[in-house]
Amino acid sequence: DEIMQQEIRPLVAVDIIEQLHRQFAILSGGRGKDGAPIITFPEFAGFSDIPDEDFLNVVTYLTSIPSLEAASIGFIIIIDRRRDKWSAVKASLTRIAGAFPGNLQLVFVLRPSRFIQRTIADIGIKLYRDDFKMKVPIIMLNSVSDLHGYIDKSQLTRELGGTLEYGHSQWIHHRTAIENFAMTVKTTAQMLQTFGTDLAETELPNDVQCTEELLSAHTDHHSKLKDELKLAVKQGATLLTCIREPVTRSANSRLSPDELENVATVERLLAQLDETEKAFDQFWTKHHLKLEQCLQLRHFEHDFREIKLALDNLMEGQAGFADIGDSVTRVEHLLREQKQLEEKGQEPLEKAQSLALHGEQLIQNNHYAVDSIRPKCVELRRICDDFTNETKKKYDILGKSLELHKQLDKASQWCEAGIYLLASQAVDKCQSQEGAETALVEIEKFLVTAKEHQLSNPKEFYNQFDMILTPEIKANAQRILQKLEDVQEMFDKRQVSLKKLAAKQTRPVQPVAPHPESSPKRASPKITRPAGVGHVQVIYQSWGRRTTDFKPGPMLCPITGRHEFAGWSFLRVDPETEIHIINELIETERVYVEELQSIIEGYASEMDNPNLVHLIPSALQNKKEILFGNLPEIYEFHNRHVGAAVVLIFLKEIENCIENPELLARCFLKRKEDLQIYEKYCQNKPRSEALWRQCGDSIFFQECQRKLDHKLSLDAYLLKPVQRITKYQLLLKEMLKCSKNSEGTAELEEALATVLDIIKSANDSMHQIAITGYEGDVSELGKLLMQGSFNVWTDHKKGHNKVKDLARFKPMQRHLFLYTKMLLFCKKREENTDGHEKTASYSFKNSLKMSTVGITENVKGDNKKFEIWYNGREEVYIIQASSVELKNTWISEIRKVLTGQLEACR
Repeated sequence: DEIMQQEIRPLVAVDIIEQLHRQFAILSGGRGKDGAPIITFPEFAGFSDIPDEDFLNVVTYLTSIPSLEAASIGFIIIIDRRRDKWSAVKASLTRIAGAFPGNLQLVFVLRPSRFIQRTIADIGIKLYRDDFKMKVPIIMLNSVSDLHGYIDKSQLTRELGGTLEYGHSQWIHHRTAIENFAMTVKTTAQMLQTFGTDLAETELPNDVQCTEELLSAHTDHHSKLKDELKLAVKQGATLLTCIREPVTRSANSRLSPDELENVATVERLLAQLDETEKAFDQFWTKHHLKLEQCLQLRHFEHDFREIKLALDNLMEGQAGFADIGDSVTRVEHLLREQKQLEEKGQEPLEKAQSLALHGEQLIQNNHYAVDSIRPKCVELRRICDDFTNETKKKYDILGKSLELHKQLDKASQWCEAGIYLLASQAVDKCQSQEGAETALVEIEKFLVTAKEHQLSNPKEFYNQFDMILTPEIKANAQRILQKLEDVQEMFDKRQVSLKKLAAKQTRPVQPVAPHPESSPKRASPKITRPAGVGHVQVIYQSWGRRTTDFKPGPMLCPITGRHEFAGWSFLRVDPETEIHIINELIETERVYVEELQSIIEGYASEMDNPNLVHLIPSALQNKKEILFGNLPEIYEFHNRHVGAAVVLIFLKEIENCIENPELLARCFLKRKEDLQIYEKYCQNKPRSEALWRQCGDSIFFQECQRKLDHKLSLDAYLLKPVQRITKYQLLLKEMLKCSKNSEGTAELEEALATVLDIIKSANDSMHQIAITGYEGDVSELGKLLMQGSFNVWTDHKKGHNKVKDLARFKPMQRHLFLYTKMLLFCKKREENTDGHEKTASYSFKNSLKMSTVGITENVKGDNKKFEIWYNGREEVYIIQASSVELKNTWISEIRKVLTGQLEACR
């Protein structure tokens, strides 16, 4: 636009090339002391004969060449008439005064050198000065030496006694070349603008072939224009080299101010050409991308139509499979046909899924036709899901049909076999006792198979196969059921008859009454605890009263979490169970405090023992707090001093709950703040374990373990606090099961939530301390609310450019940390540590201030995804959770944070 709109000078060198070659006026490039351009009128015999138009054109052209800044100073004119007469001087001054188009500053006249003409000139200039109508001084000079007093010799040509190099032919050549290059730049810009207009007005084709042809034609035209641009740039570079040639040839040479302006002009034209090319390239990139996306869209639409047709045919074929069969053979044939249809559908289904995936990639790549592509992707996936679900439904129906007809066939066969058995029993052979008994045995053996071959009771039968019972099948099933009843009735009657026949032949037996004796008392099975169970109290007392279904073998005790004894399953829970849970808590609490005491006195205190200092490894020096964390603080909580006495306060409070189990929850709620010390302990645990791996096999620890007579090393005891807080959780859960819908349930739920929150906070904190690379202080980010691993896609929009990380279909694996003030994105890394299990760390990647984010709770196509966007969707993060429940939990927490911020603002 700048090139197109700039003013073009009315005259160019090529228009007045002949007049310029006559050299009656030149712009040598010299400057006055204040930078005024110098125009020289050298001696020219036919000056008076020059037509006015030619004179005006040349002078106008010369005055238009210097920059506006230089021209505004005013021109200095030097008229060389040393070999001429006063009449020539007068004519020159008169013509210049009447036709010079620029601002004049000074006029220097080198007067005629002959004595008479000089004298005449002196007199004439005095007489006619006012006639020249010049508002600037006219200085008459006798020689070039006088001129040097006004203008430096370096700004004058050799003809005027100066040192300025000037070649008129070369000057004309440079001017024509510069003007030709300017015209080339303008013409090129016009071509690019015309092509850009054509591109902008081009309508996108509706088919693949036309789109390919249009893309090819535009690409060819673009290549030709790029070649024109290259030629223009080459032309400008060559011209610039020619202008700078004197300086390149000789280090002592200098370019005149006019030549420097020529260099600046060419450089400016080259810069404009470069800007034009960049603008064109930017426009072409967008247009070319749109054409490529159009071609992608046309291919996608073409493939969609083909696949949609194949899927429709497939669905029609599946809809034709309405028959569920009326026999085993027919159902098996239908299953084979269904299998063939499923195999036939694999190829179009795979193509549909692939095309839907391709469409989603186009959307992620910011395709302009998102609104056209997305519904087609949804349609393809819907049809695939419909076919898959319908196929599964068909298999289920045919499977039930096959099972039904097999049962009907078995029942029918059993009836036929029964009728055959009854018919094969000869009446005459059954008249004897032996024959009757033999026939009864045969019938009883046959009736044993009834369960294997008969149908279940009619009501269950109809409920089981209700979805496939057509009127024909139902009538057949009723017929067979009726046949079963008839055959069963026949067997019952035959058995009654045979038993009568067998009884007639048998002698009666005299019944004898037993001696009256007291029945022995049934001994209740006694439960003995296996060796090694420890202090856990067995709460199951008898087989018959609280339990059913004796199941020998080890069973996981719901209270202790260990395999305690051969098991029974609960029938119900009574209040005594609550007491047993509290007893379990009391006993383990007492042992736990003793263990804490042994750790502190047997290990931590011994690190300060001067007799054992030499055994402590250097890696452990001054690191007792790292190894043991706040274990002394935990011990102090459980073993608090009251006055001069040491009282197990927490244990005492629990013991008070034996009579009133419903008060147990209050113990935990009362100590809610105190229990937070476990979170601090868990936070330090990774550092403690790392230190233990360094020096756990030292002689110092072995000596301490020997003195304490511990079977396990220190690291096992350092796990006790972690295990204890988990134990509280398990026991509270069991208490809650025992107390459902009873007094104290709400408090138990609150107590359990408190312990679970401590465990969660401890777990989150252990992840938080593994964050690396974050330059700020995480403690300033507010409370850590949630943390977890997700699949993440990003979409950044900055200025006119769009950086699309969504082009990577494979998502990034990121571990997110949600604070009240910030959301951190980290990359999880796992490292092996000296042969031990892998240690996780989280490398910081990005962060979002919660005060500037928004959320989109649902993303089309996946109910496990949601969006977090930043600065009005300048950055969009698509988050995929592992489950819908996890997604909803995170959305709920984020919503709470944003709502809290909104309320704070209000």
